[in-house]
Amino acid sequence: MGDEWGELDTRFLYGALNALSLLKLLDLVDVAKAVSYVQQCENLDGGYGVFPGAESHAGQVFTCVGALAIAGRLDLIDKDRLGGWLSERQVDGGGLNGRPEKLEDACYSWWVGASLAMIDKLHWIDGSKLTASLLHCQDPEAGGFADRSGHSVDVFHTHFALAGLSLLKFDGVAEIDPVYCLPRAITRKVLST
Repeated sequence: MGDEWGELDTRFLYGALNALSLLKLLDLVDVAKAVSYVQQCENLDGGYGVFPGAESHAGQVFTCVGALAIAGRLDLIDKDRLGGWLSERQVDGGGLNGRPEKLEDACYSWWVGASLAMIDKLHWIDGSKLTASLLHCQDPEAGGFADRSGHSVDVFHTHFALAGLSLLKFDGVAEIDPVYCLPRAITRKVLST
């Protein structure tokens, strides 16, 4: 739960496992129970929802796959089926959407890209088309990224567009760990100490 009123969302589960693993305190929670809950959120299309029975959404896929990665249980994922659903998020213009029939959005370069990277399927999308799409979202005057070309830039989309470019190994962008959304050098150092 994310609050005292009992709101359920796999984002809270992922956030807790992420923080606890970086603090080396995963033993404070029942990881097997968390893994079981994530499995209940899997849908027939291979994606994951915000809670059991909810529609598959790329943001929730990231939280569920990330939680399973932290728990060391990526073996529970049907990687081909999930990879297929995620790769279908790439639209004709090269960008990615979060659900079928929705518009592309720069932030999904991270949510979809990191999920594909965790299951070793990032090569299932056209990285050069995605890179071009992301660069069209950048405002050279304002210095940031928008959700799509021609829209106003904001910090959220700038962060995730840069994280997506990192996954695509764009020149000059530091390597980001797809599980923790931190520079890979930091995660390696924290987890190894």
